[in-house]
Amino acid sequence: MAPTGPYSDKAKYHKDFKLNITKALGDQLAEELQTLAHAPLTEESISSLTLAGGVYQLYHQGEFVYVGKADSSLPDRLRHHLRKIAGRRNIPLSDLTFSCLYVDDDFSALAPEQLLIYHHKRRNGIPWNNNGFGNKDPGRQRDTSLVKVGHFDMRFPIDLDFAVTGLAPGVVSLDRLLKTAKERLPYVFRYQSVPRFKQAIVEIPSPTMTADSLFRLISSAIPDDWQIVALMGYVIMYPDSPQTYASASRYYRAGDSIKARPQVDLVHPVGEDVLPLGSDDDE
Repeated sequence: MAPTGPYSDKAKYHKDFKLNITKALGDQLAEELQTLAHAPLTEESISSLTLAGGVYQLYHQGEFVYVGKADSSLPDRLRHHLRKIAGRRNIPLSDLTFSCLYVDDDFSALAPEQLLIYHHKRRNGIPWNNNGFGNKDPGRQRDTSLVKVGHFDMRFPIDLDFAVTGLAPGVVSLDRLLKTAKERLPYVFRYQSVPRFKQAIVEIPSPTMTADSLFRLISSAIPDDWQIVALMGYVIMYPDSPQTYASASRYYRAGDSIKARPQVDLVHPVGEDVLPLGSDDDE
């Protein structure tokens, strides 16, 4: 005879329990980060951190925008962001703050930044984890692509007025100058290296030059069939002049600077379901 009364429907008094450990950990990480103050993204704040791995959150004008991780050094990772933002337009460094948690090595195997990403995705999302902020150099095959609406590079393009410091005035090889520029610029400068650059000579006029002046100087020393192209998020140099690029904001040819109007991909906006990792491997 079937049971009657309050226990007649077994679904009401027993069921399987499934512990979602990853959800619980993600929620706990987010709660701990919420208890922390936001420090300005400055060298002073970063230098006070312990040299250890962990997770961090970035805030733009007080609004939470990005989750990232550092496998071994939170200070190094945050300095990377500090340098990147310093080379962008429309976004003063004073608008950026951060908070972070040190994470044990054993816990890092659980991808704590992914736990945080999914925690926030269930709520209001994470704008900069979806818009290309943490992207690496996309490579030569993507140089001709259009920049999507809402992409980080479209909102905050590279600053060609950025002051490149620490240059050694005097005569140097073009090869040496290219390597120095690549090291000191806060954005990607990718170029094709050829043996002739070791023999070509240029004269650096000052210990500090804007990126624009530096590119004009370099372009005056490369062959006529070469050009430097400033795209929205990085700069390239190849022997393909006068080829044009859809996302170019400026061309440098034979010492001249030529402005351009970047085109925008209005059909394929930045996807909300893209979750690139903000990790040591980015960029």
